Amino acid sequence: MEIRAIWKLLSALMTVLVILVILTFGGVCVYCYNPSLLSATKVEPRLWSPPSLEKDLPEEQKGRMVRYGYALVTASSKWMGPMLKNPELRFAGNNLACKNCHLDMGRKPGSASWVGVTNRFPQFRARENAMGTIEERINGCMERSMNGRKLPEDSRQMEAIVAYLKWLSADLPQEREGEFKGFPKLKLPEVAADPLIGEKIYTTECQLCHGANGEGTWLADSTKGYQYPPLWGPDSYNDGAGMHRIITAAEFIKGNMPYGEATRESPKLTDEEAYHVAAYINSFERPVKADREKDFPDRRLKPVSTSYGPWLDDFSAEQHKYGPFQPIMAYYKETYGITKTK
Repeated sequence: MEIRAIWKLLSALMTVLVILVILTFGGVCVYCYNPSLLSATKVEPRLWSPPSLEKDLPEEQKGRMVRYGYALVTASSKWMGPMLKNPELRFAGNNLACKNCHLDMGRKPGSASWVGVTNRFPQFRARENAMGTIEERINGCMERSMNGRKLPEDSRQMEAIVAYLKWLSADLPQEREGEFKGFPKLKLPEVAADPLIGEKIYTTECQLCHGANGEGTWLADSTKGYQYPPLWGPDSYNDGAGMHRIITAAEFIKGNMPYGEATRESPKLTDEEAYHVAAYINSFERPVKADREKDFPDRRLKPVSTSYGPWLDDFSAEQHKYGPFQPIMAYYKETYGITKTK
């Protein structure tokens, strides 16, 4: 009887031990996948804010990768661009930094914020007409906004940038995701965007920071790049970048410019003013993206404000660049049943 009792006790202890091992292993897996699920102090959605490099940086290897990613996106020219001594590691072709468009180091709503961006991939990309990864999206910026070349997807630089984006997106409440996504919406004027009108607004509102010739302003330590980026010319984004489309540029300008004054909720420029300024900025020469004709294999999905062909319509290149865009949108709705907003 004693042996049987001891055996039952040992069996019960073994069962408890197995359960504890399973629970522990499961908890570790859950934590590795999403640490916030096991957080004892979960922040209320309305009180949540993007993490701070000074206060919230992870420890050890993960923290080092996040910090390296931060360096790459905030001083891009120094760490992966023209200022880098090793030409093999120069992937950016201009001296812009990723943060020049993704403001507040990618944390500002209304400036194509990176907060939550990794949660939206893989996603369909009309420009490639295929599902795309976050790495492919980053390389789209490298080839266009940075006027450079692709980062190898298995490179330390790519790994670090993705680590930084994931870190910014960690614990983002689902209720807050829309707040950080994309640009403010624009009530599209029903006239062509006019560079001459835009020039007057630019002189008053933009020239102080970006220069009379759109040349930008360097930081005091020029090795860290621009304080205010050039908006045209050889050191700016190329004509295959999204910012070269008038509607996209106008949305960004509305929610963010003049810098330090405008926000998504409280813009300074009107929709019409942002629209005309975008036309002025994009009326100047800039680098030409190679193989632009390969963009948007399904021509039906090409944004109406894409300034380069080919298109599936007979509207002029001038109208595709400056508008008015409503007739082009109406054509695609009537002909292909596609509703376009840009």
